[in-house]
Amino acid sequence: MSDALLTRIVAALERMSPPPPASADPLAAPAYVWRDGALVAAREFSPLPLALLEGIDPQKAQLTDNLRRLAGGLPAHDVLLWGARGTGKSALVKAAVGQIQAEQGKLALIEVAGDTLDALPPLFDRIAGVDRAFAIFIDDLGFADGDGGPRRLRSLLEGGAEARPANARLLVTANRRHIVERHMSEQTDVINPRDVADDKLALADRFGLSLGFHVVDQPTYVAMVAGYAKAHGLTFDPQEAIAWATTRGHRSGRVAWQYVVELAGRQGTVL
Repeated sequence: MSDALLTRIVAALERMSPPPPASADPLAAPAYVWRDGALVAAREFSPLPLALLEGIDPQKAQLTDNLRRLAGGLPAHDVLLWGARGTGKSALVKAAVGQIQAEQGKLALIEVAGDTLDALPPLFDRIAGVDRAFAIFIDDLGFADGDGGPRRLRSLLEGGAEARPANARLLVTANRRHIVERHMSEQTDVINPRDVADDKLALADRFGLSLGFHVVDQPTYVAMVAGYAKAHGLTFDPQEAIAWATTRGHRSGRVAWQYVVELAGRQGTVL
């Protein structure tokens, strides 16, 4: 076989199965994405200032205190942030990490896709010996009934041979506190419905800190809009802001921000 033919075969194999990308320096960037077995520095990490997040003061205080301990090398909890959509769970994670970075710097965010839990053990191996704390962020996690993911995650959180290292804690957002889907048939189709419920809640129980988020009332929603508008030099009509939320059938921090984006477009302001 000629050298030219061997070269072509090698090139074809590399195209079919490219080598894993080189990991970014885990000490250099404020935020990363764990992708294809490598740390990839986030293109832009611009979390909202923590003070702009209205209506969730207890959650802000608890999460930032927990992350402050993690960054300081003290015992800290894995955190489950659960509740209604658009109520600030993901925004709070990023804002709290940004706040701790501004205070002491020794904390980074690593975002991991919820459907790639099997990739967590290699990530833990990658960061276990690094002189930095890491908040492992899994956004909008949910499992279908019969999925083996809950048991894998339970093992990673506590009790498994490949549990996360001391310098890393998981921050997971979900729309349901129990994360796993539940069905009305569970109340009637099993001998002991309580056993089924307990098994599905066992994953949520692995998180040392559980923070609930709920639909906000009208004054809190208007306060959210006012805070965003003031921060960006925008003027707004509270009644119009309320009507904006009404047309969407939902009041939340996300809807407030979408209204502010609309205002900024009208008023010629770059956010």
